[in-house]
Amino acid sequence: MQTQQQPPSTEQIREFVIAGHGNLEKVRQMFAENPKLLNASYRWNENDTETAVQAAAQVGSADVAQFLLKQGAPLEICTAAMLGMQDEVVRRLNEDPRNANATGAHAIPLLPHAVWSENLPLVQMVFERGAKSGATLALHNAMMRGNYEITKWLVDNAEPDIRAKNFQGKTPLEVQTKRNNERVVELLRRHGAGD
Repeated sequence: MQTQQQPPSTEQIREFVIAGHGNLEKVRQMFAENPKLLNASYRWNENDTETAVQAAAQVGSADVAQFLLKQGAPLEICTAAMLGMQDEVVRRLNEDPRNANATGAHAIPLLPHAVWSENLPLVQMVFERGAKSGATLALHNAMMRGNYEITKWLVDNAEPDIRAKNFQGKTPLEVQTKRNNERVVELLRRHGAGD
């Protein structure tokens, strides 16, 4: 006699989505216990819902996203961009140019997702195809990766606010100074970032 899997509770969904932000072991464990969590969406507020794969995409957690995709989570353009799946992103932009305005969790635009891939041609392509919003968040994502080439391209082309603070209250300059990334620090200073 086969037992029916219970639908996940709101608290389980919340915990799974939070784990989706980078805790692969917890995602695996919770998924094994209740596969119905896979595409469950947690409602943070009236206009903001998020699945675990969207959580992984917005923070650049490729290992979590790949695990969830292998289990059957849907591949959205923002996730494809974060994973550096350039052919898939191009296909979706060709299919509907409005996909350049796609957003993931918390209405995060396509450009910041693409930056997580560390694929400069992909970042340039989505920007040129219309994904122009989110430049400041894209810069913060580049800071998390310490990627000089993408940082340089963003400050030269996308007009991010280089003095804006991230979710931890730090500017790009503060992040890179703490990491001793002198090349990026010098670049930011040349573009007007001050101490």
